[in-house]
Amino acid sequence: MTLPRIGIIGLGVISRFYLAALEKTAYARLVAVCDPDENRLAAAPAHVPRYRDHRELLRAADLDAVVVNVPNDLHYPVCRDALAAGRAVCVEKPLATRAHDGHHLARLSRQSGTVLFTSFHRRYNREAEGLRGRIAASGAPIVSLTVRYEETIEEHAGRDRWYLDPERCGGGCVADNGPNAFDLVRLFLGDVRVTEATVYRDDRGVDRQAQVLLTALSGGAAARVVLDWSRPGECKTVEVRLADGTVDSADMLAGHPEFKGSLWHEYVGVLRDFTDVLSGRRTNGPDGLAALELVAATYAYEHLGRPRAGQEAGHP
Repeated sequence: MTLPRIGIIGLGVISRFYLAALEKTAYARLVAVCDPDENRLAAAPAHVPRYRDHRELLRAADLDAVVVNVPNDLHYPVCRDALAAGRAVCVEKPLATRAHDGHHLARLSRQSGTVLFTSFHRRYNREAEGLRGRIAASGAPIVSLTVRYEETIEEHAGRDRWYLDPERCGGGCVADNGPNAFDLVRLFLGDVRVTEATVYRDDRGVDRQAQVLLTALSGGAAARVVLDWSRPGECKTVEVRLADGTVDSADMLAGHPEFKGSLWHEYVGVLRDFTDVLSGRRTNGPDGLAALELVAATYAYEHLGRPRAGQEAGHP
């Protein structure tokens, strides 16, 4: 079987996990990389062609698909160009910074029959998968669920400071960490809607903390998402309460003392599912548009309980 030929556009913080997954698995073959930064290009695998502009890569490289790993505000134009060029796309969350841009990408994908896949790496976390397995084995429905996604963003962003520019990020913790948390909620509960949200911004207008309440459209289970970009250390957990009174949880960082250590296996899962969609072994990938709409709905509720800029929120 011929392996899909993949190019990586953007060699920032997360690219090393894609590169490692490509190197250690037989899911796909890396054939090109792209980044405007010469230092990042110099550190890329030596055996593949290098490009400084994604449009040049799309014109010149012989490939089937691209991984889009650029700052959030560039997701839309890069994905748009890739889909127009007939290349399948795996894009880091969020799908776009604005819901209408996400809808446009979804339309382009449908019209061209080209794969548009959003990367939500936490859905491949072994601890989260184990929790889902235990719930399925119990047979008891979920009554409530809490997802905590807390960290100090400056530690995770490396030298990429676009995260702290609301125009480039699409917001703050809600726009960037929210999609991963919302995708987990949807993984456990199916389609949900936002029922209440409180968002806390710093004096630069960056939302650094938020608490979002959601309700499952089927069954009515309640969910709570707690986001924090100012927490010392890191906490990434899912806790469920079942109808039989059982409380169970998953610590997604358990067993991974290395900083970002869980991402090594999670991105293997991303690559596996993406290439399964490319090959037709799966019919579709994670719904990046649904998570993006939940981000938009959260910001729409922001006026409820919003403190003035610069006011500390504590830890919800």
